[in-house]
Amino acid sequence: MESHVSIIGIIVENVDSTDRLNELLHEYGSYIIGRMGLPYPQKSVNIISIALDAPTDVINTLAGKIGMLDGISSKVVCSSK
Repeated sequence: MESHVSIIGIIVENVDSTDRLNELLHEYGSYIIGRMGLPYPQKSVNIISIALDAPTDVINTLAGKIGMLDGISSKVVCSSK
């Protein structure tokens, strides 16, 4: 299966959901190239970006699972390669 480089942008507004988020990221860890997290206390959110090299269905599945978590939203940007 062909893989693509992508980024999942994540906004965490409910820190009670971060345990499940970290479980998901660990589950898909073999596809993760890197991760950056930034707390932003002025707006009471955390901002996370995940760089992946994975098949499109894996990227979309992970982003969908993340987006279903309470108080967490995600968006994906994919390369053509």
